[in-house]
Amino acid sequence: MGKVSRMSGQALVSIRALKRSFGDVRAVDGVDLDIREGEFLTLLGPSGSGKTTVLRMIAGFEKPDSGSITLAGKDVSQLPPYERDVNTVFQDYALFPHMDVLTNIEYGLRVKGVSKEERRAQALVALKQIRLEGYEDRKPAQLSGGQRQRVALARALVNKPSVLLLDEPLGALDLKLREQMQIELKALQREVGITFIFVTHDQEEALSMSDRIAIFNHGKIEQLGTPREIYDNPKSAFISEFVGQTNRIEIDGKKVNIRPEFVSISKSGTTGDRVVQGILRDEIFVGASTRYLVETNLGFSMISTQVENDLKIGDAVTLSWQKEREFLVQI
Repeated sequence: MGKVSRMSGQALVSIRALKRSFGDVRAVDGVDLDIREGEFLTLLGPSGSGKTTVLRMIAGFEKPDSGSITLAGKDVSQLPPYERDVNTVFQDYALFPHMDVLTNIEYGLRVKGVSKEERRAQALVALKQIRLEGYEDRKPAQLSGGQRQRVALARALVNKPSVLLLDEPLGALDLKLREQMQIELKALQREVGITFIFVTHDQEEALSMSDRIAIFNHGKIEQLGTPREIYDNPKSAFISEFVGQTNRIEIDGKKVNIRPEFVSISKSGTTGDRVVQGILRDEIFVGASTRYLVETNLGFSMISTQVENDLKIGDAVTLSWQKEREFLVQI
């Protein structure tokens, strides 16, 4: 599992007109998606948006009602999971509690009939990649949540699948560990070069890890693009509010959006060509930044995260920003 070059641009997974219903609920409604070789692609969306159902259909755990899924040019839509060159990592790890770490990692290779010596050698390489050397003999119950997740990753990667599917794998971890694992997981994906398809409802997680993001809403992909493209140019009101914070305002007869970090707040002076007066109504400290809620004289409220010293609730303030930072969305 040596270092592999980044995305080739070639579609490794192609999904066409994919549909899946559960009773009267259309969970996936005509999804088309090409996933590139070596790509870290995230399926992002709220609960019930269809992202997990798509992942399960790629894995073979669910069969589509119609449409196709091809892997490396082969239609796998109706094949069972074990006949697809994919592996899945789950949120609950799914480790065997009676097996030690090394035996858990070796399991898939043993099923494939790999010799004991060879699977042990490959498992040790995988163990080094996840930086758990010395933990070979421990049982899952003796590991932390982050360590168990690393073992689950190693068990999947040691099989060298064409695609690794990750179903909210960091959801059970606390915030600090989750942020650490995001960095490690992305670095691991770059090292092994395997295509990762990652499901999450956490937009910050998606922005920090992905090469591209497919945003799901009501069973459809509402936008597909790089994190920067989606954040800077959301194509709908839903995306502008689901991915990051935004101010939706009407000014000069137009409905526009402006991100809070582009709005300056001051008791005097302006730094932009768009200027609005208002009263500071709330100050919300969130660690890395402070959010200022301002009731404007135009009849709407706005949030700014620009730092200004000596502001107090009730102060008359000026909000300003550059017009070029505004964006229009489909309402």
